[in-house]
Amino acid sequence: MELTINKLTKQYGNKLAVDRFSATLTEGVNGLLGANGSGKTTLMRMMCDILRPTSGEVLLDGVSISTLGEDYRELLGYLPQNFGYYPGFTAWDFMMYLASLKGLPKLTAKNRCKDLLAMVGLYEVRNKKIKTYSGGMRQRLGIAQSLINDPKMLILDEPTAGLDPKERAKFRNNISDHSAGKIILLSTHIVSDVEYIADSIMIMKNGQLSQQATADCICDNIEDFVWSCEVSAKDVDKFDGKYVVSSLKHNGNTVELRIVSEERPTENAVNVAPNLEDLYLYHFRKEA
Repeated sequence: MELTINKLTKQYGNKLAVDRFSATLTEGVNGLLGANGSGKTTLMRMMCDILRPTSGEVLLDGVSISTLGEDYRELLGYLPQNFGYYPGFTAWDFMMYLASLKGLPKLTAKNRCKDLLAMVGLYEVRNKKIKTYSGGMRQRLGIAQSLINDPKMLILDEPTAGLDPKERAKFRNNISDHSAGKIILLSTHIVSDVEYIADSIMIMKNGQLSQQATADCICDNIEDFVWSCEVSAKDVDKFDGKYVVSSLKHNGNTVELRIVSEERPTENAVNVAPNLEDLYLYHFRKEA
């Protein structure tokens, strides 16, 4: 199974939210990284056939999704950035309701809802109303509902918003476990969400695809742009104002800086191996 995004564009008045975005997604976890406002949500809504593009198209195995209709939606699981729910529903009622909309037989639906609510740690509170849930609990419910029909394609928009570090780690493990035979697109501005589980990573900037590569190769083009150096504590503000400093560590009277820069920041600076956070900061250094 392959999803092809072909010169996808969405324009609102004079603003290009998505600008001729083209990419190919294959089975596995595909990470989509971008700053807030880079166009990720608009792109994903078009990929879900919720929002019509100004131009361009999305193809599933060579067929436009606009012609597939219900057949496409049966393959799709989607977690929007702010998913809607009925506050008077319990989590169990909500999941069973969505299962019925997806056409699952009653026994299958019950088993599926039980397994998914257990997976996200909500089975014991399944009979409590959603309006009593914390933000993190509601987000976990959103993750569960996106998997209700065991989708072949899963699109997740900022799925870990509101989750604590332990919940984020569990989410990553669950997504990795469910990735076999599926196309998963995970959009985020939290680098660690995709750093360890993504097979392919895309960088989106100003509505355009800035870079796409496998997780192993994505940092290759900045391998000479990440530096480690020691400076005096009084000079830290000067370096922080001139360069993108990704981390600093105090060592007595000196401070060890990790800097993302195309130029060597000091004479004693040495190149170090880049990571995905360095790449993100390099692409969005103006915002940083």
